[in-house]
Amino acid sequence: MFENLSILALQQYWWVIISILGAALVFLFFVQGGQTLLYTLAKNEDERTILVNTFGRKWEYTFTTLVTFGGAFFASFPLFYSTSFGGAFWVWILILFAFVLQAVSYEFRSKPNNFLGKKSFEVFLFINGALGTILTGAAVSTFFTGSLFSVNQSNLTLLTGNQMPTISRWETPFHGLEAALNVQNLCLGLAVFFLARVLAILYIQLNVDEEKIIQRTRKGLITNALPFLVFFLTFLTLLLLKDGFAYNAQKQVFMEPYKYLHNLLEMPLVLILFLSGVVLVLLGIIRSYFLQSKSGIWASGIGTFLTVFSLFLVAGFNHTSFYPSTFDLQSSLTIENASSSKYTLVAMSYVSLFVPVVLLYIIFVWRKMNAKKLTQAEINQESHAY
Repeated sequence: MFENLSILALQQYWWVIISILGAALVFLFFVQGGQTLLYTLAKNEDERTILVNTFGRKWEYTFTTLVTFGGAFFASFPLFYSTSFGGAFWVWILILFAFVLQAVSYEFRSKPNNFLGKKSFEVFLFINGALGTILTGAAVSTFFTGSLFSVNQSNLTLLTGNQMPTISRWETPFHGLEAALNVQNLCLGLAVFFLARVLAILYIQLNVDEEKIIQRTRKGLITNALPFLVFFLTFLTLLLLKDGFAYNAQKQVFMEPYKYLHNLLEMPLVLILFLSGVVLVLLGIIRSYFLQSKSGIWASGIGTFLTVFSLFLVAGFNHTSFYPSTFDLQSSLTIENASSSKYTLVAMSYVSLFVPVVLLYIIFVWRKMNAKKLTQAEINQESHAY
């Protein structure tokens, strides 16, 4: 089956898998968004406990998806993994540190004799929500803006003494932190941050049965939706007007004016998915704010998935470098020069057939956990409350 596919088809297949995982991760960031709203939507400890337990029941999904996303990237496009994770390590260390804080906070916030106090762990949850979303968004934006690195695969044959060969080299001492100086990167990072807060508010409206909290979400929705739109539209404008990193049949990378706009126009299905995603995100917000619908999370959630999925396809398909180098254009990574061998891709493709089974299990557990709206009375009866 998979062994009969060409190496390019397998590379494209795995870029689609990566895109699906990336899109799912951004949707699940509603957990991080909710953690940044604990002192905005809740005015006392009981209300904060309700919100912590609302998102505490879902935090493992985000963490697991992040790990799976990184693992899939490592297995399918190892040169990207070694270049980005090995070069821009300060960004990834901060992201992983933020997620460690999250796990520790949910585990120990309500433990007896907690000498740090609940508030300390609630601050940790806020740090995870802010750093996790902003830094991840900025890191993904470098798929379009580029990074300062060089790649020399011939180094594999240059063994000197006891030193290991280094294929990739980061050409700045800031090791990824320089991405924060790029306006486009910051815009996407802040757009993801405010989108996560919007999705969190929509999720609260669906899952929480406390009227005072619900009333506050209506104001919070518009105050977070507006900056999300500003930052996202700014990012999108900069993206569609900028020169992009293309490569030709000879695998030579060059700058193409309006490359990402061309990608959307030359891949009409991706354009349809992207526009549908944007419309659905707005529809969920509008229905919730003006019609007081409590199911806006589904429209905006599906819209988020489609929008992010489309952006990943724009970054990697249509002869586009998905991880461009602004230091040396020819060091830029594409799905063709950064992938694993055909044997590895075939083996992993068979493993990927089990993904629908895992998704069905997640959907089943999700529905069971959300069968009833969360109340203070239910938390008081809960044997394991966060």
